[in-house]
Amino acid sequence: MSTPIKPLADRVVATRVEAAEKTASGLYLPDNAKEKLSIFVVQAVGPDVKNVKKGDQILYNGYANEITFNNESILIVKEEDILATV
Repeated sequence: MSTPIKPLADRVVATRVEAAEKTASGLYLPDNAKEKLSIFVVQAVGPDVKNVKKGDQILYNGYANEITFNNESILIVKEEDILATV
């Protein structure tokens, strides 16, 4: 995804990492059995962001407010709300 969204100040734009389609043993998982991961890939950062860069994988709490833009689900958060990089 190349987002045309430019975050301001200390905001980060990220997209969710998709859950695994099948198990390690090769069994395919139905949609209702997939775990909703809280790992996102950073797509853009604001000018005041210091600890995260584009392409980093970040861990965000499970209460993320995602929005839909150009048929893609994206997350816009403050840098201080990011729990860790993966």
